[in-house]
Amino acid sequence: MGRVMSTEREIDEHSGVETTGHEWDGIKELNHPLPRWWLWVWYACILFSIGYWVAYPAWPMLKGYTHGMLGYSQRQIVGDEIKTARAAQTKFIEAIRSNGLADVQKDPELLTFALTGGRIAFLNNCAGCHGRNATGAIGYPNLAADRWLWGGKLEDIYKTIRVGVRSTSKDTRQNQMPHFGTDKILDPAQINDVTEFVLSLSSRSQDQAAALRGKALFADNCVACHGPQGKGNFELGAPDLTTKIWLYGSRKEDIAHSIEIGHAGVMPTWEGRLDDATIKELALYVHSLGGGQ
Repeated sequence: MGRVMSTEREIDEHSGVETTGHEWDGIKELNHPLPRWWLWVWYACILFSIGYWVAYPAWPMLKGYTHGMLGYSQRQIVGDEIKTARAAQTKFIEAIRSNGLADVQKDPELLTFALTGGRIAFLNNCAGCHGRNATGAIGYPNLAADRWLWGGKLEDIYKTIRVGVRSTSKDTRQNQMPHFGTDKILDPAQINDVTEFVLSLSSRSQDQAAALRGKALFADNCVACHGPQGKGNFELGAPDLTTKIWLYGSRKEDIAHSIEIGHAGVMPTWEGRLDDATIKELALYVHSLGGGQ
């Protein structure tokens, strides 16, 4: 069986509709013409499309495209809107560029513009490491917490963004924690003792005897950067060890590993990649997140 074509038409006994003469495996096709209103709508759409092709850009060519009789270009319109928006922003950008951070912060209108621009710049350039909400991750600082390696004042944040950390700028923030384990400065038992002492600074040590031994080792090897109380030093980028905020993990094994290998994270130098006004906007935005001093 298959398709059967016949010129003979008949009236279907069940529906009372004339057949077309086409039959597939015993199934006859009924002759149901499309509604006239549907056909007129279809014809109208065809006429409209022809008019649209003539009036507006429509067909791609080997070089370019048909521009249409009206010369309409959405690309040109968007380009003009962008130019207009940039022109409107110019006075704010120039004001941010020419004024100090504190002055921008005191001007409500200018600050609002700067914070908006700073958030956009942050999402485009910084969120990949610090996260969309700037809460960081293992190895990437939480910028919304009031804990800073190089200082949390506006000027401190601005400089850190501008020159980076262990990066390409000649003025980059620079410091290096010794590799106490890999360079054989301390043996594994001593690293364990220092780890217990560091844990004791936030009341988390489980071995007081080891912590006591570690205190002497800490004084000999770590005080120069972290201070006698473990409070850290902004000038050296040395973290405060008395808090429960840890860049590379807060577990005992995480801290021991940090002592052993001496992490040396890198933040890009943004000077030269971003203009000064954008860097200022970023500094103001990061400062506003709740962790700025």
